[in-house]
Amino acid sequence: MKGRNTWTRLRRNRGALFGLVIIGLSLFVALAAYLIAPDPSPDANRMIVEIGGRKPGFTQMFLCLKRTRTPQSVSFLHRLVDGREDIYVYIPIDSYTQKGDSLIVGKYIDEAVTERQAYALEDPLMVRSATSPFLLQTRTFWLGSDKYGRDILSRLLVGVRVSLAVGLITVLISLTIGVGLGALAGYFGGWVDDLIMWLINIIWSIPTLLLVFAITLLLGKGFWQVFIAIGLTMWVNVARIIRGQVLEAREKEYVEAARALGFSSLRILLRHILPNVMGPVLVVAASNFASAIVIEAGLSFLGIGVQPPQPSWGLMIKENYNFIITHNPMLALAPGIAIMLLVLAFNLLGNGLRDALNVRV
Repeated sequence: MKGRNTWTRLRRNRGALFGLVIIGLSLFVALAAYLIAPDPSPDANRMIVEIGGRKPGFTQMFLCLKRTRTPQSVSFLHRLVDGREDIYVYIPIDSYTQKGDSLIVGKYIDEAVTERQAYALEDPLMVRSATSPFLLQTRTFWLGSDKYGRDILSRLLVGVRVSLAVGLITVLISLTIGVGLGALAGYFGGWVDDLIMWLINIIWSIPTLLLVFAITLLLGKGFWQVFIAIGLTMWVNVARIIRGQVLEAREKEYVEAARALGFSSLRILLRHILPNVMGPVLVVAASNFASAIVIEAGLSFLGIGVQPPQPSWGLMIKENYNFIITHNPMLALAPGIAIMLLVLAFNLLGNGLRDALNVRV
């Protein structure tokens, strides 16, 4: 009944519902990224340098040639998780004509610059379509292409995985450490409380980014290292809140009754106290989720987070921020807007949970 009342109050909060919709869409995109992305290659890393830095909405025609090494076929699950290597080499062209057994194309080099190239139609690398001995594709880059000619939309869709993963793993690490230490400090008090509060105050006194930098440099750069680094710095909020809640709850009648029945301290904490003090933790977890996304984007922007070619929204801003003051600001603004929307969604959800659970944090 309590859960139903909480959901009813949460459902009446339009901001929280908006946040849930954005988070739900992000989860769907993260799961199906390689199935819906225009570039389904691993890490959406199809480089076509001739079309680098183009504006959103441009259309380009490509001549498709078979690769000299045919990629191995992969299962649907592998394709869902890691994508699939390109079967073709994509040659950007502006024009083409067929003369006898040869295909003459104008290969796109730059604006108003083309290079004439000829291909034998009997070449084994030439891919035949249903109506002609060569295959042409016309693709639209809805958000433009970065300086390496990669599709921004595809990298944006695949990059949501990093943001959601860093938030989830960070929250799990911070909850595990924070709830454990906070519960011990609040329940046992005495020297245990003094020791844990001393540790919390030490961590609290160090700026978060500096601590993340230090842990990242210690663990090294990489996908998993940044998750651990952020998670190890965000548990103090959880620990302080849990400590205060447990300090209050341990004096309640149901805890005294559990002690009188001879239950162990571990059972009292896990089965009686913690389930009744997790409301504020859920609110802080949503806030920490949003903070972790911003910190990861900042680390990737500075070059010590997720490493290329793996797409990260912060890394995409780093690679394209020069275009802000030139002719194509959307290349950097698109991942920035994505970060803003996802962070806003989790903050709105946190505010909705706070009101629905009627907690003070």
